[in-house]
Amino acid sequence: MTRLVLAAACLASVGCSRAGLAPLGTPTASFDSDLDFLQKHASMVVLADSRRLSRVVVAPSYQGRVMTSTTGGPGSAVAPSFGWIGRAAIRSNERQPHMNVFGGEDRFWLGPEGGQYALYFKAGDPFDLDHWQVPDSIDWGAWDVADQSQTSVRFRKRISLVNYAGTRFDLDVDRTVRLLTEDEVAAQLGLSPARGVRMVAFESSNTVTNVGRVSWQPQSGLMSVWILGMFNPSLQTTIALPIAPGPESTLGPVVNDAYFGRVPADRLRVKDSMVFFRGDGQHRSKIGLPPSRALPFAGSYDAAAHALTLVQYTRPAGATRYVNSMWEIQREPYKGDVVNSYNDGPPAPGKPPLGPFYEIESSSPALDLAPGERYTHVHRTFHFLGAETELDPLARATLKIGVAELKSVFGSASRN
Repeated sequence: MTRLVLAAACLASVGCSRAGLAPLGTPTASFDSDLDFLQKHASMVVLADSRRLSRVVVAPSYQGRVMTSTTGGPGSAVAPSFGWIGRAAIRSNERQPHMNVFGGEDRFWLGPEGGQYALYFKAGDPFDLDHWQVPDSIDWGAWDVADQSQTSVRFRKRISLVNYAGTRFDLDVDRTVRLLTEDEVAAQLGLSPARGVRMVAFESSNTVTNVGRVSWQPQSGLMSVWILGMFNPSLQTTIALPIAPGPESTLGPVVNDAYFGRVPADRLRVKDSMVFFRGDGQHRSKIGLPPSRALPFAGSYDAAAHALTLVQYTRPAGATRYVNSMWEIQREPYKGDVVNSYNDGPPAPGKPPLGPFYEIESSSPALDLAPGERYTHVHRTFHFLGAETELDPLARATLKIGVAELKSVFGSASRN
């Protein structure tokens, strides 16, 4: 989530409240109630694994985004719902200024947001909220379903955009969302979850093809695939971003926390080879990792729910050029972040938050595609529920840290 959204939603007629969702600190809506709500407002595709009882809800009407998912499973009186859903925007069914905040734990966007090659500002406009607008093709309207099965759905969308520098982009987006099998989960994580662990895992495979007549060039602006996942926060949620260790003199800064001003020390910590960030929905803030630091896994742990969430994304070997989304004319437009995390919160004293929610986001490299050339960015999401002793091996194999440390890194304040 970017600084744009916090104020955009407050200006929108849907307002900034949770609009019917439970207050922070109370149990979130169940998957079945979320699904019932969604199906009352739009057609949904439900991907299901009958053996595991895991389900994923995908919305053609909302640009093919994954709205939410659940582990289901035996012993669960109420199936949990992992994705944050923007009920107010969905209920209104009216286009909102700046952005339609539908929510969802995997949505397709394109970068960069700001700068001289921005896709969210018209040429010559100032970089402020009044002039910011999410491109229509990734913000409103249905995407065509090209193929569908019990465990996958494929979308197609033709998009034409003009960036801040006046460069036109014509592209085809081919997006497939599918459930991952147990064998695929084990292959991606390097181990199989314990028998007592309930899980749901899915991926979005996002292929962009240059269908224009000219090559995309750095001097006139490049774009990137940008996948954002919105999740329900809790007072006991800690986000963990593993990093490549090394001195700043060689690898540069460890973490970028300049999006909304510096993040307070009680909300952001760097320890050994890990960046820790709160996902409590109580303080608006955002961080990002540059190419020299980012690794292909990120995650979070909600100690209250015993829920481990992992995000994995494709990262080409040697890729260093990523678009910069800062709202300014940039000195280095291709020195952007690879992976980001956003924590929602009040935009100003006395103002309600947008959600609240937290996000884990990934981006492809800047795409310099010739006519007919394509690139695929894959973003995977895993949710695990179980005893901490069973979740610990999964956290160590992917995030390189144990569950106990994830629980304690911010001390007792995170449990208040």
